[in-house]
Amino acid sequence: MKWQGRTRSRNVEDRRGSGGGGRKTPGIIGIIVLLVGAYYGVDLSGVVGTPSLGPTSAQQSSLNPQLESQLEELSHVVLADTEAAWKDYFGKHGQSYTPTTLVLYTGGTQTACGMGQAAMGPFYCPGDKKVYLDLSFYEDMRTKLGAAGDAAFAYVIAHEVGHHVQNLLGILPQVHQAQQSVGKTQANALSVKLELQADCFAGIWGHYAVNQQIFEAGDIEKAMNAAASVGDDRLQQQAQGYAVPDSFTHGSSADRMKWLKRGLEGGDINQCNTFDAG
Repeated sequence: MKWQGRTRSRNVEDRRGSGGGGRKTPGIIGIIVLLVGAYYGVDLSGVVGTPSLGPTSAQQSSLNPQLESQLEELSHVVLADTEAAWKDYFGKHGQSYTPTTLVLYTGGTQTACGMGQAAMGPFYCPGDKKVYLDLSFYEDMRTKLGAAGDAAFAYVIAHEVGHHVQNLLGILPQVHQAQQSVGKTQANALSVKLELQADCFAGIWGHYAVNQQIFEAGDIEKAMNAAASVGDDRLQQQAQGYAVPDSFTHGSSADRMKWLKRGLEGGDINQCNTFDAG
């Protein structure tokens, strides 16, 4: 990706090292378990030890300073690109786009949705309309999920911004309300449709990146691999050796790639209606 030295977003809140909240380190296997639990919307912290959510004097990043600096710049630039892509899209349809704020933190931080933790992976909080990201997730992607590269990391940010777009369009609150009146299996199915749509929305950012010649050779493949790496079936196979489709909350690897590709190719939000898809 061409990101070095490009326009950076101003909508970034840096809480790294602020001591917003700590956690006990659960170890490699424990981190995988927590990551899987987070993707399924299940609290698995009891399996690996209860996280410490009390304030600490400081939080130290596990990344080397040079890599962390690069990831910080990459995050700023990718966020700026999502802002440009969605501002352009909303503008063409007679609407204005209100950007999200990207919060960079280390370890844990308070959000309008409760305590956010690095083991949860990147997430969007509709309560404060902010995306939360611990930059160390880059290493989790590379070493535990098999998804490396700047385009893979950019896809993750674009996916979370996709949830913000869903919130602006009223889709996110409607789905959350519908989930309250159905059973677990149906609620999971709605969650899958929501996540696949966010993948398609991430593809719209990718479509913009292609048109602006931001992507380089292999970048689309890296983004697609990142989508596949966080498929429920792959995560469940990694964690327990088998997959349980009724428990999926984000979609299979194949479906995540399918909807990301649809957004990439069409660049059209009308092609992202996962709720009417079979």
